Amino acid sequence: MELLDPVAISSAIRGGAWTHQDGELVRVVRCDDFDAALEFVNSVGAVASRLGHHPDVDIRWNVVTLRLSTHSLGGVTNADLSLAKELDAIC
Repeated sequence: MELLDPVAISSAIRGGAWTHQDGELVRVVRCDDFDAALEFVNSVGAVASRLGHHPDVDIRWNVVTLRLSTHSLGGVTNADLSLAKELDAIC
């Protein structure tokens, strides 16, 4: 596994809901309320566990921020892009 360069990352996420910030893929999801946010996070957890790659998750009432990076390499890899694609299906 290797880090992707910024051009490859930008190309991969172009037109989608993810942004590339400080070596991470970032997506903010707004839910109806706190219960819906928790349900969404549980769905994220199920996908992440299945793929064996886990995001950083921040919940602020109905707003969930997901941050994807491969911590061991210090940036974005294909594993992060794969997880982002899977998570797009539940957002």
